[in-house]
Amino acid sequence: MTTPNYATERETTEGKVFTVTGGDWDDVVSGTDPINDERIVVNMGPQHPSTHGVLRLVLELEGETVREARAVVGYLHTGIEKNLEYRNWVQGSTFVTRMDYLAPLFNETGYALAVEKLLGITDDITERAATIRVLMMELNRISSHLVWVATTAMELGAINMMLYGFREREYVLDIFETITGLRMNHAYIRPGGVAQDVPDDAIRKIRDFLKLMPKKLKEYENLLSGQPIWLERTQNVGVLDATGCLALGVTGPVLRSAGLAWDLRKTMPYCGYETYEFDVPTHTDGDVWGRYLVRMAEMRESLKLVEQALDRLKPGPVMVSDKKIAWPAQLAIGVDGMGNSLEHVAKIMGQSMESLIHHFKLVTEGFRVPPGQVYVGVESPRGELGVHAVSDGGTRPYRVHYREPSFVNLQALPAMAEGGLIADVIAGGASLDPVMGGCDR
Repeated sequence: MTTPNYATERETTEGKVFTVTGGDWDDVVSGTDPINDERIVVNMGPQHPSTHGVLRLVLELEGETVREARAVVGYLHTGIEKNLEYRNWVQGSTFVTRMDYLAPLFNETGYALAVEKLLGITDDITERAATIRVLMMELNRISSHLVWVATTAMELGAINMMLYGFREREYVLDIFETITGLRMNHAYIRPGGVAQDVPDDAIRKIRDFLKLMPKKLKEYENLLSGQPIWLERTQNVGVLDATGCLALGVTGPVLRSAGLAWDLRKTMPYCGYETYEFDVPTHTDGDVWGRYLVRMAEMRESLKLVEQALDRLKPGPVMVSDKKIAWPAQLAIGVDGMGNSLEHVAKIMGQSMESLIHHFKLVTEGFRVPPGQVYVGVESPRGELGVHAVSDGGTRPYRVHYREPSFVNLQALPAMAEGGLIADVIAGGASLDPVMGGCDR
């Protein structure tokens, strides 16, 4: 009896299973391969280090070619939107800042703008507070893009770039800590303004950063832009044209890399962006290479915006004057972070019983927001970050829902990956810059 040159097979509930029982390898591979038409299903994640968190990709492969790709999300679900319904309007800032943890100040700004619109105080926000918001968001955009170029380069083999990107990000986080008391999860931008003013030593650090960063961006480009392997791994990889982006709701650098200059800071301005001078970088290839070029250019534009914001920082209040909303604006940064300044507490305690009661009610119960619903969008590093806030007239949100760009943009992954190589799934997925804390929230 002749032994077949290929593995025996049996049908199971999971599909066809082949069992290799030994034999000469040359004889096995020279025979007819019964699985040449079979497809293999591979789970990439949810713990895969190249998915920027806990994203699961189910890939159906034929050889190294991806025939079908499915994204499975939800592994980092934290219930933040639901939690907002059980906290007062100001406390919501502490929750939303933890959603997209690489762009916390954008989460806070979108939320604050929505609450202010419900309150009808949008025009009452002081000039200094609006300028500080722009300043902080653009610094945050740079820090977020630095993480993107660092991690994407690492995933494609350029380990040095990962070290340099995180090194420069530390400068920004140090500035944030000087201003807010925290490196991340700040709860700094709040309904009515910002929690406290920008100290002088932070201004000095920002000016030093403005001198340093252009040189560093040039170094990154010298390291990557002409590198043959980087070009090979990014050009004509993960292509998604403008039509595909619009069909899938994709925004941000991915859409702009396909040639459409859609940026909410220009098209639907907020926080006074219409008064700043900056360009919206675009590219036409719609591939990973184009997204890299757009993000590098965006960091330069953000540096221009930061410099303009610094020049506009005129003395003035950083919170609305209505004391029934302006809680808490008298804060100080201590060794354990940011909290009420002792001088402010002493003043409240020493004024009158009515003053103490008012402060107690404002802190524990919060202010009431008129009934209604609003939608506000801001341009986050990943695209349009929208906030739909609903009030029933109480001291807590009735409902807050975020239109999160990471969640929406991940729809594009199958369109970019199917028909390409499995190695390009990493490059294409990374070029979307998904942050799963924002996607799942």
